[in-house]
Amino acid sequence: MHPFFWTLFKIAAFSLLVGAGLSFINVSAEDVLGSIGLSPLELWIYLLEFWDWAVPNMILGSFIVVPVWIVIYLFNPPRA
Repeated sequence: MHPFFWTLFKIAAFSLLVGAGLSFINVSAEDVLGSIGLSPLELWIYLLEFWDWAVPNMILGSFIVVPVWIVIYLFNPPRA
């Protein structure tokens, strides 16, 4: 299995175990968010605001990064 997917699998499995343990002792996501002063709705709004900010900036940056990467890739010597 590719190392990246193996790492994602390990993170997902460990998160499931920790979530089951927290559920066993009656701790919910709302409790954790409430302890830092957020509600699930506020968290969702912050995530959407981040998405609305990040996507246009990623597209803008790719107009520079992708052509530079292509030029560097074309001028690298071939690997054996």
